[in-house]
Amino acid sequence: MVWLFAIATGLIVANLYYAQTLIGPISKATGLDPGAAGLIVTLTQIGYCIGLLFIVPLGDLLENRRLIVIALLVTALALLAASVTSSANLFLFACLCIGLGSVAAQIVVPFAAHLSRPETRGKTVGKVMSGLLMGIMLARPVSSVIADALGWHAIFVLSAISTAALALLLRAKLPQRQPEGGMHYFELLSSMWHLLKTTPVLRRRAAYQGCMFGAFSLFWTCVSLELTGPHFNISQTGVAIFALVGVAGAIASPIAGHRADQGKSRSNTLIALMLGALAFILPLAIHSTPLVNLGVLVATSIILDMGVSANLVTGQRAIFALPAEIRSRLNGLYMALFFMGGAIGSSLGGWMFAAHGWTGVLWTGLAFPVIALCVFATERK
Repeated sequence: MVWLFAIATGLIVANLYYAQTLIGPISKATGLDPGAAGLIVTLTQIGYCIGLLFIVPLGDLLENRRLIVIALLVTALALLAASVTSSANLFLFACLCIGLGSVAAQIVVPFAAHLSRPETRGKTVGKVMSGLLMGIMLARPVSSVIADALGWHAIFVLSAISTAALALLLRAKLPQRQPEGGMHYFELLSSMWHLLKTTPVLRRRAAYQGCMFGAFSLFWTCVSLELTGPHFNISQTGVAIFALVGVAGAIASPIAGHRADQGKSRSNTLIALMLGALAFILPLAIHSTPLVNLGVLVATSIILDMGVSANLVTGQRAIFALPAEIRSRLNGLYMALFFMGGAIGSSLGGWMFAAHGWTGVLWTGLAFPVIALCVFATERK
C-alpha cells in the first residue's frame, strides 16, 4: 500500500509541473505575452491552493476513496482541455482546473498516515512524499522529452489518459475510509481559521516551507528559460536531462522522515534551510565558462531539491503527529499556505527574468531561504 500511495501521489502531482519547462513553446502556441508566461505555473498553483483550502478538508467529512476518484476525473478532463486549446485564456483556465483536481494527492497522503502505526508514521510519510517529489522532479524531464518528440500537446493527452486510469486503479485497490465527521461543510471550513490561530506548529512549518517552495518554484520556472537562451542554447531534450539530474534531491525525503521520527526535526529544519540558501549562493559566487556554469546549475538543482524535500517531510511529520480527526484540514492548510509561497515565487521569477535577467532571479531566490532562516532564529529549542 505504501508503494501504491507513493506512485499515486507522484503521478497526480506531476500534472502541476508538466508545463513548467514548456513555458516557451506553450506561450508561442497560445499567444501568451512572455512577461506573463509565469502565469502558466502560477495559476496551476493558485488552483491547487484553492483546492487545498476548500476540497482537501472534505477528507475529514466524506468517504476518502470516492473523493479521490472524483478529483482525478476532473483533473483528466482539464488536462484534455489543455491539450486541444489554442487560446491563452482557455489554457490558463485549464491550468487552474488542473491545480484544483490535483489536490487528490493531498487526500492520499493523510490516508497513508491514517493507516500507519504512530511509531513509523514519519518514515511512511517520508516514503510517500518521496513518490510525490519524484513526480514533481520527473514531470519536467518527461514533458521536455515528449515535447521534443511529439509536441507539447502530447504530454497533456498522455497525462489525461494516465490520470483517468489511476482513478480506476485507486477505485479498485483503496480501502474505504469514512471519517467520523459530525460537522457540516461550512462548519468544517470555519474551523480551519480556528485551527490556524490555535496551532503554532502549523504556522511555523508553513512559513518555513512557503519560503523554500517559493525559491523552488522560482528556480524551476526560470531555469528552463536560461538554459534554452543564448548563454547555453540547450534543446528541450537537454533541459530534460538537466531536470532529471535534480531527481537525486528526492533521496533526502526518507532520511528526513527517519530523523524526524528520532526527534531531530529542529536540526532537519536548519540543514534544509541552509541548503536552500547555499543553492543560490553557488551560482551567484561562481562565474566561469559555460560548462562550469552549467555544472554549478546542476549542483544548485540537486541541493535545492534536497532542502525542499527534507523540510517538507519534516513539516508533515509534525502536522501528522496531531489528532487524526483534524489531519486533513491541517494538511490542507499547511499545503495551501506553502503553495501560496510557490505561486509568489513562480510569478516573481517570470517577472524578474524578463526585467533583470538570470542574476535578478538568483538574488530573488536567495531572499526566500534567508527569510526562512530569520524566522527559524525565533524558534525556541
